[in-house]
Amino acid sequence: MTPGTPPSAPSGGCDLVLPCRDEGPALRDLLPRVPTGFSVIVVDNGSSDDTADVARSLGAQVVAEPVAGYGAAVHAGLLAARGEYVAFMDGDGSFDPDSLLPLLADVRSGRADLAVGRRRPVGRGVWPWHARAGNALVVGWLRHRAGSTLRDLGAVRVCRREALLELGVEDRRFGYPAELVDRAVRAGWRISEHDVPYLPRAAGTRSKVSGSVRGTVRTARDFWKVLS
Repeated sequence: MTPGTPPSAPSGGCDLVLPCRDEGPALRDLLPRVPTGFSVIVVDNGSSDDTADVARSLGAQVVAEPVAGYGAAVHAGLLAARGEYVAFMDGDGSFDPDSLLPLLADVRSGRADLAVGRRRPVGRGVWPWHARAGNALVVGWLRHRAGSTLRDLGAVRVCRREALLELGVEDRRFGYPAELVDRAVRAGWRISEHDVPYLPRAAGTRSKVSGSVRGTVRTARDFWKVLS
């Protein structure tokens, strides 16, 4: 990436949306490793650190979303995107951006309408038991409710931008991924799933979801609201 923010991405391009809150330390390492061909949009969701300054200095477009919530940040990034394709990934350093490449290839080739990453922890403690259990419960419910075959909710995902806008996902909190999968399955989308390495978060950052049992319970509550 080079400094400077292009006003729009060319047709056929892919925008990478990174919802962030206090992820400055992670972005310093993450942004230079984003593969060529991705235009990065960092959505600053109320950071109190230098997230926005770091993102701009490394060539990312920065969008401020004052409404707290994962879904609010993701939707703000989606509205700011201009490429034909859009990718989403956490901005905390827990994913290798190269993992996006096979997902984007699936969607570009027409093999899938939505490609998601299945988290595969690289070591013990990377994915706390309470977060893993919460994810398994929601994934199981989606299998029962909508016939989903996914084994993870897909913290990393790629699809066509216009198709996602038309899908009309409404949740603006942590239930967004569950609602997206539910709506996609019911709309008949072809969904592919790839294993992606799940890495320790960057030093100096803390998970708003899996960092505590309380955070996991809050997230699970948001999931059930959109699926009930």
